[in-house]
Amino acid sequence: MKTNILGLPVKESELIVSELNILLSNFQVYYQNLRGIHWNIRGKRFFDLHVKFEELYTDAQIKIDLIAERVLTVGGTPLHTFEDYIKNNQLVVGKNVSNDEKAVHLIVTSLSHLLKIERGILTKSGEINDEGTNSMMSDFISEQEKTIWMMQAWLEETL
Repeated sequence: MKTNILGLPVKESELIVSELNILLSNFQVYYQNLRGIHWNIRGKRFFDLHVKFEELYTDAQIKIDLIAERVLTVGGTPLHTFEDYIKNNQLVVGKNVSNDEKAVHLIVTSLSHLLKIERGILTKSGEINDEGTNSMMSDFISEQEKTIWMMQAWLEETL
């Protein structure tokens, strides 16, 4: 079996790169959704949510960079055009979302879908002992699960 400079099998690493690029594309859409709701949020919870959405998009921006750097580390080229992002996107695009509950629902459903992509990558990277990708996916998953829990707790408060 042919391996790359990291000692990972070449063919399987190419699959990981492809999956990471799908995650990258979806994270870019998630990031832009967060920017949109940050800018457009209205209502009595504006001050709290405006700050929270900024915290989330700042975190997403960091994760986007980490994903792109992991693609490079594993030997691929990160996608970097809006055309590629839209082609690979699986998330709902939030347009002109200004309602607090709709915004939080958008976050929860987006994170839930990102988790599915990340768990798929985690499975594939685990099969080839790609600990770097495993570690990154595990970190993302645990953080996003907590965010979903917090957002769902907030949603119950608003019902």
